[in-house]
Amino acid sequence: MLHHSLAALLLRDKKVPEAQLTATSEYAWEAKLPFTSVLLDRKLLNPEELAEFCYNESNCPWLDLNAFNPDLVPTEFINERLIRKNHAVPLYQRGNILYIAVSDPTRIETLDEFQFRTRMQTEAVLVEEHKLQKLIDKLLESESSMLGVTAEDEQELRDIDALDQGADEAGSVAAEVKNDAPIVIYINKLLLDAIKRGASDLHFEPYETEYRVRFRIDGVLHEIARPPVALTGRIAARLKVMAQLDIAERRLPQDGRIKLKLSKHKAIDFRVSSLPTLYGEKLVLRILDSAAAMMGIESLGYEPEQQQRFEEALTKPQGMILVTGPTGSGKTVSLYTGLNILNTPERNISTAEDPVEINLQGINQVQINVKAGLGFADALRSFLRQDPDVVMVGEIRDLETAEIAIKAAQTGHLVLSTLHTNSASETLTRLMNMGVPAYNIAGSVTLIIAQRLARRLCNICKEPEQLPEEELLRQGFTKEQIPELNIHKAVGCDQCTGGYKGRTGIYEVMPITAAIQELIMTSAGAQKIAKQARSEGIHSLRQSALRKVASGLISLIEANRVTSS
Repeated sequence: MLHHSLAALLLRDKKVPEAQLTATSEYAWEAKLPFTSVLLDRKLLNPEELAEFCYNESNCPWLDLNAFNPDLVPTEFINERLIRKNHAVPLYQRGNILYIAVSDPTRIETLDEFQFRTRMQTEAVLVEEHKLQKLIDKLLESESSMLGVTAEDEQELRDIDALDQGADEAGSVAAEVKNDAPIVIYINKLLLDAIKRGASDLHFEPYETEYRVRFRIDGVLHEIARPPVALTGRIAARLKVMAQLDIAERRLPQDGRIKLKLSKHKAIDFRVSSLPTLYGEKLVLRILDSAAAMMGIESLGYEPEQQQRFEEALTKPQGMILVTGPTGSGKTVSLYTGLNILNTPERNISTAEDPVEINLQGINQVQINVKAGLGFADALRSFLRQDPDVVMVGEIRDLETAEIAIKAAQTGHLVLSTLHTNSASETLTRLMNMGVPAYNIAGSVTLIIAQRLARRLCNICKEPEQLPEEELLRQGFTKEQIPELNIHKAVGCDQCTGGYKGRTGIYEVMPITAAIQELIMTSAGAQKIAKQARSEGIHSLRQSALRKVASGLISLIEANRVTSS
């Protein structure tokens, strides 16, 4: 049986014996190979005879690919699956017409599919089969090499799968994006590299003449790659398909999630944010590492007395624990660590989060949706009707939320929440400034933790650092401390990033004592409260950072970066 129109034409003109044509056509059909390629492989015609026959049977213009510059191929239309399936290449664009190189002009469906996928008018250009195959191999190989994707990468990344539902296998544009092999492998490679290097975020940033990929490793952004700027749209489209976002919407920000399956038993979640910029969409992926919330309070970097204060506050049946610090200071991990300690069958725990970053078994987590009318205050009111023991509010942003949280803390519930302030004492004055009465603050808040994250020195390459005594005194060390200091500096090796590996917490853990309660009742300022805390032996963030410098855990440069000297 002849499955190809070209085969029927060759039979009509008796160019090839019928039995050979039938066998060739059936083999090409079953093996899903180009009929013209199999025809030449079996030496039933030579390339020149086949090209001349096709030219005489069609109205297509003919082009010698030896005289064509492959750099003229529009890279935005290069799609490996589409090219290999149709054995055709988009050669060049003139206005709204895309010219497609084909070796078999009878396959009208090729032009139709390219037209559907690219939303452009298409016209065929006849080329010789063996030259077309060389161009296909060169284009697809060069694209993989431009992206730094090797055969070893393809083998390693073959089992990695994004558990996305955004591609319609019935033939949507999203399905083509999902199967754009070089881009798929390249993005999987970047995601896997980010996980291996301990990155917290990935930034995909388009500019006018370049495209940049950066990882945030230990709190600092590092440039990782510069893919070709022509691939901006395809990289963005692939990430949006993985995150189940609308790939046709490029004018408005969108948010989604990716679950990347690394193996049968391991998957990593990413939170995805797209933002339209002047030269394309910037996408930022946050790696949601559930292991970070499960590693235990001993691993967070608390000093022994600080950890003891935190654990004591968690054992109280009611009251409010506030964690404060800037974005990216580890507040979420601190809250989740506390929730894990409290998460027992005897307790009913509910959380209101925006967004829910890590799923915790046994805890009722609510995603805030302001557009739908579900804010923090609304969720908190509902919690109080659900017989809670412990309530966690992702952030206290307004007076209404603060008042409900304080009411819950005063009526037999343990409340955990966050605020964006610079120190523990400033948290109290911030609540006062929001309009919360001083007596309510004094009667409900039991503990405040201010925190930062500092990069740990690499234990393999760090070196001792000697500094003059006057400089050490200026930095905040005392004369008594100087003889016992063990200060080190970052060097850098192949086992770390710029001399740093991992992060540790810097904390100010301030319990609300009777003396501090009295200051709150008199509406004292942050400085007076901080002075009282120092007199009670509560270390400030700066003092806690210097203790870690003195032990050689972090560098003095890093301490100055995250705390004021």
